Amino acid sequence: MKIALDAMGGDFSPQNPIVGAIQALRDFPDVSIVFVGDEERVRKELGAHETKGLESRITYHHASQVVEMGDNGLESVRKKKDSSISRAIDLVKNGEADAVVSAGHTGALVAAATIKLRTLPGIDRAGLGVLIPAQDGVFLLIDGGANIDPSPKHVVGFAVMGSVYYQSIVGGGEARVGLLNIGSEPGKGTEFCKECYELLQEAPIRFVGNIEGHGIFKKPAEVVVCDGFTGNIFLKTVEGLAKSIFSWLKIELKQSPWRMAGAWLARGAFRSIKNRTSTDEYGGTPLLGVNGICIKAHGNSSPRALRNAIRAARTAVQLSINTRIVEAMKPLHEKNSSRNTIEA
Repeated sequence: MKIALDAMGGDFSPQNPIVGAIQALRDFPDVSIVFVGDEERVRKELGAHETKGLESRITYHHASQVVEMGDNGLESVRKKKDSSISRAIDLVKNGEADAVVSAGHTGALVAAATIKLRTLPGIDRAGLGVLIPAQDGVFLLIDGGANIDPSPKHVVGFAVMGSVYYQSIVGGGEARVGLLNIGSEPGKGTEFCKECYELLQEAPIRFVGNIEGHGIFKKPAEVVVCDGFTGNIFLKTVEGLAKSIFSWLKIELKQSPWRMAGAWLARGAFRSIKNRTSTDEYGGTPLLGVNGICIKAHGNSSPRALRNAIRAARTAVQLSINTRIVEAMKPLHEKNSSRNTIEA
């Protein structure tokens, strides 16, 4: 299995992508990595690490440009055709790689993947599916930021794709799907939310209604759907709050020797919670709906997070996630086609 890695993407590139890739190569013998980016810089960084026995599974694809975080995502695809993100996706498009992993510009990855790979049959918009820790395991939020202004029809597609991904990756029975809203009653929310609710009721999923933000971590549903604008704000707010709580806790525990002693006794519990809430463990977020496996890692991803993003790409390829999504979308696509024929 060959994975194209955007070696220039992220806040700590090419160091972290390269170290993460080396870890993945050691842990997954069936994986080969194509490092996409400034070949001279990549080779120099690789030379600083032990890669004995891995050489046969490492190749390079030079890209002379980098999409900066201040760039416009769509414009970067047009103006920076030789960027590491675009070239990595080209490898998937041309069948030279099975998946792409990038910690770079989210908008550029979404735009390049959508334009170059197109969407799967029956899918109009791709969505970012983010696994989030909950009271009992994890839930999947989709869309995490790929589409800030989708239609209710697109949200139904997110629900189907999210259900397939959750059941394939996490397992268990049929995934429950909830709509993120300001109230649990069917009539709550904007007109957009109300229309989403009606369409989700008719979709081939296990829809359980609206879910409010304060109850989401009790895991009333395995898949939570929303527009990308709401989803991205939710994710960043939760991430910021989690970091702040750990910071506040450290300050308070250092206020007295008794508190510090108690903290030492409870260190195992603190470590467990930290591990559960660490984005490093989940690695990357799949861009579901495009005709290729694309995993988006956080911009400040550690080497371990990038190793796990490569693991996520490997798993998605092994489980034929896209084939499963196409099959799951068929009933909905056929229903919409029949409705359009009748209306015509």
